[in-house]
Amino acid sequence: MRLELISCEVLFREMCHAVARSPHQVNVRFLSKGLHDQGGAGMRRALQQKIDESPDCDAILLGYALCGNGLHGLEARRTPLVMPRAHDCIALLMGSREAYTEVFRINPGTYFRSTGWLERGQTLQQLSSGAQAGSESLPALIERYGEENGRYLYQEFTRYRQHYQQLTYIETGLEPNRSFEQQARAEAGERGWRFSKASGNLRLFEQLVNGDWPGEDFLIVPPGSRAVASYDHQVIRREGGTP
Repeated sequence: MRLELISCEVLFREMCHAVARSPHQVNVRFLSKGLHDQGGAGMRRALQQKIDESPDCDAILLGYALCGNGLHGLEARRTPLVMPRAHDCIALLMGSREAYTEVFRINPGTYFRSTGWLERGQTLQQLSSGAQAGSESLPALIERYGEENGRYLYQEFTRYRQHYQQLTYIETGLEPNRSFEQQARAEAGERGWRFSKASGNLRLFEQLVNGDWPGEDFLIVPPGSRAVASYDHQVIRREGGTP
């Protein structure tokens, strides 16, 4: 297959590792982490433009999670879209939504770092496993609901951040040395948080570029349909087109 991958640069190392081992021809475009700063609507517009500019291929892969509704409303025009079912990229790095949820069950006040978050994603916001999937940036919420309501909703969506007590470094096996772990340890110390390590799992990255897309982990959006947030265990679903 000829596949077109559009991915967040925070996942650069993991995606490159998976692409290098894919049996398929995969063309890769990495987009700036700043895309998240535009809120869900802005991120969706930028991604849709990149999707529409893609050359002819068998499928367009999205190296993104739902990410504050950034995938909500994306349309597959002439080529199928394939995207992981995950609220944010921490679930991708952990290998499943279940693994991510289990970490939060044990330590709900956990902040995560990975090689990509340390070298490219320092300014990005992380969602907790229990955060509402429809949460967006403060400017986006103010634009949608007005100044007072927007600020209130933003405070509610981000309240969990006040309770961070631990920084967990996700170790995927791609680390060149211990420098990233040392950075994460230092950050935990500066913030007065406990430090821990968790083993990552790259299976979702590998499945995405290998064309292995089981329905419980990936959504396939055929031409004529679009992706919409489902606000349930599926995370995202297709809408429109022929069933």
